Amino acid sequence: MFSRFDYIDTARETGARFVELVRGAADPETRLSSTPGWTVADCLGHVACAPSRYLALAGGQGSFSRLVRDLPDFNAKQIANLSTRDVTVLTTQLLDDLDELLDTVCHFGAQVPLMTFDGGRRIRSDAALGILIGEFVVHGHDIARVLGAPWQIDPAVAPLIARGRHQVLPSWVDQTSDHTATYDIRLRGCTERFVYEFTDGQLEIDPARPRHPDVHISVDPVTALLTAYGRMSPTWAAVTGRAFAWGAKPWLAAGLSGRFLPA
Repeated sequence: MFSRFDYIDTARETGARFVELVRGAADPETRLSSTPGWTVADCLGHVACAPSRYLALAGGQGSFSRLVRDLPDFNAKQIANLSTRDVTVLTTQLLDDLDELLDTVCHFGAQVPLMTFDGGRRIRSDAALGILIGEFVVHGHDIARVLGAPWQIDPAVAPLIARGRHQVLPSWVDQTSDHTATYDIRLRGCTERFVYEFTDGQLEIDPARPRHPDVHISVDPVTALLTAYGRMSPTWAAVTGRAFAWGAKPWLAAGLSGRFLPA
């Protein structure tokens, strides 16, 4: 388990790295390949809005997408309504709002407030920072690729993002499937281990009494992160040795990320 201060410190560091990366972009209107239709400025605007939105949601206010399938439209409207596309203004806003959010989380009492997030899930406001860290890290990866800039992802960050995402992940399952299977997922180089149990298309993570796994997956933490966000092919991860599956139904591993709606 991670403390709120693990999330706070990591959010502050990854947010600052994201800002440094974007401020180095020569042309903010460069188009991204991982999020078609978005430019660097669009992506920055989306990420810059996140800390203030999280703060409002933690206070029982703010806006969110009740249905995951409506999230692309929600994000598009958010970008269209940006008051500015100036990189300096947006990055300054991001850092200021992030400081306010992290200070608020730091001063939560023993009873951490819940907030309603995209997909209608009620989640812990401190562990929600794991999702925010994912925004910094993954969109930083997107931007660095088109800029040709270095962007190292610390493997130790991946478990925090995973724990944050797990609060909302059941809402991201593709409901057109009646999939039933149990996945044992182990992140290499650390003690993190998750069980994803699908029953007729419904997902439960780390159930109290899980069924016997149909497939075991050993995967590099950064690979697990990029695969989960659709930035790396599971086949490529397997071919390069970054992921390995075994068990009664090892072929299920290649299709796991496809069980979820695009992130």
